[in-house]
Amino acid sequence: MNCIIIDDDKFSTKIIAEFVEKTDELTLVGTYESAISAINDLNKSGSKGIDLIFLDIEMPEMTGLDLLKSLNVLPQVIIYSSQEKYALESYEYNVTDYLLKPVNYTRFLKAINKAKEQSEKRDELTKSTNEIFIKNNSSLVRIKYDDILWIEALENYVVLNTFTDKYTIHFTMKSIADKMPSNTFIRVHRSFIVNLAKIKVIEDNSVIVKTSDGSKIIPIGKSYKDKLMNDINLITK
Repeated sequence: MNCIIIDDDKFSTKIIAEFVEKTDELTLVGTYESAISAINDLNKSGSKGIDLIFLDIEMPEMTGLDLLKSLNVLPQVIIYSSQEKYALESYEYNVTDYLLKPVNYTRFLKAINKAKEQSEKRDELTKSTNEIFIKNNSSLVRIKYDDILWIEALENYVVLNTFTDKYTIHFTMKSIADKMPSNTFIRVHRSFIVNLAKIKVIEDNSVIVKTSDGSKIIPIGKSYKDKLMNDINLITK
């Protein structure tokens, strides 16, 4: 599992980094001394490639809990803190485990085993049910792939459109495209990804997707048109 450490305490970061180094299942890909620098990077990448965050709570400017509130899509999170008082609130954000400083390696390994179990369960759930979980405030919302009509870029966010709801999450288009099954979703424009099964008509340089109150016309970018035509089941005279 690829992991990052977010902690303003250099000594604590050094200890966790040493524990990561000793653990075959983990690869440390970055450390951050502030939640702000971490969240900027996570928002740029959509946390793509990060499986686990080791997170301190008490940091200047932005706390660890503030970071959890800010991100819509999160990898697993293991909090380690010198204060026990934040434990209850942290579990509202579905953290994997809560460790008290000073952390010993035995307790660290127990948390990693828990993270591995949860990761395996999530993988099995995704494979068996064809759905995705996104963070909505302090909850995780389950959305079936078949319910998503199209995904639209909105500055530093993306909007998942279904027949009944819209879900806005802090994610890049590239990252969300990488996470969605390629046999179901196709990018037709730099700002749009559509569910192939929901396309009603393709005409000129646009696709028309059926919605609950009519239809949505979505432009096709020049650089995406050939792939779209190759991916559909096309019969011509």
